[in-house]
Amino acid sequence: MTLKGLLLAGGTGSRLRPLTYTGAKQLIPVANRPILFYAVDAMVEAGIEDIGVITGETGEEIRAKLGSGNAFGCRFTYIPQPAPLGLAHAVKIAGTYLGQDPFLMFLGDNLLRSGLKPLVDRFASGQYAASILLTEVDDPRQFGVAVVEGGRVVRLVEKPADPPSHWALVGAYCFGPEIHEVVATLQPSGRGEYEITDAIQTLIDRERVVDATFVQGWWKDTGRPQDVIEANRLMLEDVPMSMQGTVDQASEIVGRVQLGRGSRVEHSTIRGPVVIGENVHILHSYIGPYTAIGDGVIIEETELENSVILPESRISKVPERIDQSLIGRGAVVQGGHKRPRAVRLVLGDQSRVDL
Repeated sequence: MTLKGLLLAGGTGSRLRPLTYTGAKQLIPVANRPILFYAVDAMVEAGIEDIGVITGETGEEIRAKLGSGNAFGCRFTYIPQPAPLGLAHAVKIAGTYLGQDPFLMFLGDNLLRSGLKPLVDRFASGQYAASILLTEVDDPRQFGVAVVEGGRVVRLVEKPADPPSHWALVGAYCFGPEIHEVVATLQPSGRGEYEITDAIQTLIDRERVVDATFVQGWWKDTGRPQDVIEANRLMLEDVPMSMQGTVDQASEIVGRVQLGRGSRVEHSTIRGPVVIGENVHILHSYIGPYTAIGDGVIIEETELENSVILPESRISKVPERIDQSLIGRGAVVQGGHKRPRAVRLVLGDQSRVDL
């Protein structure tokens, strides 16, 4: 069975503001690579060669980054979504592209350690109207929740106040063509969206078989800053050693570190796992584990760890260690040693600062 792909790369990214005021949430880097690229890799590794990409207001940026698909070994068809009206709405507007082919739908801001092949293979091996990916979570109230009996999904509830199980829907779904008949008749939910959980529940109500596959390893939805930092930590667990820049004799490299071309480390300690991009300058600083530093960043007289630093930022003379931080493109973080000490902030709307 050959499946098409539907990759969701729209949405507003409101939980990642202010970073997403100036860019797509799916293009925020994890281990110095856009989150969306990992999603494409997972689809291609599962055997998907034709992928429809649902885009929103950041569609031009998404197109520029992804291109035709040749670099990934697939073909992209871009499908604009006028407004973020839900996952079922994305299926509806992609109807012409999908036709009567079975397909895999995947959210572009999700990361899966075990990939998508187990889900696709299981769906292809049976006569299923749908197959969904599930993982066990401690607090299911923020997810779509499934009730599973005998390997079949018998009930779905979206963000229940009183969850009927701890099995949460991960952002990956396989569907047969009947789903198009269902989404054509859906009504918006109370939050004004066309819910994919309602569509799948309709298939169940029609006594169609909805199969469940369970996540092996970890899964991350990178919708919040703390999720991006955690995803970065998980991805850096597998980073290989690669030293393409220069390290002076006064510096120390410990553990697995990637240092990009044109980057310089002087009078500093780097303790991996760490990924450092190209043309980065690190001077009189300490870079601790689980840190990703983008291209063109300058760090001097600063200690940081467990953080994601986006390209072209400058961090200088910060007196306290920076930890568990997500610092945007071109940001300037400047410390000082004058007395009396004060905090001077220039922040965008809905920003958060922990001092």
